[in-house]
Amino acid sequence: MSDNIYLGYYFKVQPLQPATEILIAELGFAGFESFVETEEGVTAYIQKDEWNDTILNDIQILQSDEFKIEYTFEQIQQTNWNAEWEKNFNPIVVDDQCAVRAPFHEKFDTPFEIVIEPKMSFGTGHHETTHMMIQHILKNDFKDKSVLDMGCGTAVLAILAEMKGAKPIDAIDIDNWCYLNSLENAERNNCKHISVYEGEASLLKDKKYDTIIANINRNILLNDIPTYSSCLDTNGSLFLSGFYIEDIPMIEQKCNDHKLVLKDKLNKNNWVALKFEKE
Repeated sequence: MSDNIYLGYYFKVQPLQPATEILIAELGFAGFESFVETEEGVTAYIQKDEWNDTILNDIQILQSDEFKIEYTFEQIQQTNWNAEWEKNFNPIVVDDQCAVRAPFHEKFDTPFEIVIEPKMSFGTGHHETTHMMIQHILKNDFKDKSVLDMGCGTAVLAILAEMKGAKPIDAIDIDNWCYLNSLENAERNNCKHISVYEGEASLLKDKKYDTIIANINRNILLNDIPTYSSCLDTNGSLFLSGFYIEDIPMIEQKCNDHKLVLKDKLNKNNWVALKFEKE
């Protein structure tokens, strides 16, 4: 984190789960950059330049009757951010197959090990959606398949796809910080087949892929599914996450309208990750 002026939001959440995870995801999509989970809930940071006084209006969980969420916020000068996230970033292992760790963690004895420095990017593997997308990649064939990682965040999914033999791979994110972080992480993991781009679905004109991975929010997915379908080869696979179980019918309907058929489903704490194939 630079010496920019930040706002810190301090959320008290009852009960903690799954509310804290949902809150972090929704805040991330609203523009908050970094999160520190606390014993009472979560602290979230956003640059003052990115903030407005209606920033929380679209955070659906704050309107939920299932959870009690209170918050305060203040302007802060955050100076030693790396020390803060290093203190709170723990390595994870998915299905005893894939470890995701930071450079300062000990190595893991797993078939796949990804070393990332997430900084302010979304996608450390800790969130349910990233965790499930890693599970999908682990159990599907990626050898010599062309892959798109849309909304790549830290590029953790693109990196795992390359480790499983995919090539070439495009990783795209609209956020400049994610773009830069993905470049760093691809290099850190000695990836040779990942091309990183800054932008959104308009970059996909005339592109074709065997496999598309998109871990974004529901509304962006609904808007971009037609584009994904047009970019996907026949019998290609589309993996989608970033939404809740109750969103499945509208996602599935949109996919069906564009020749995409649901083949597999994972769910974790009300989040889902779906696999579709193009007929």
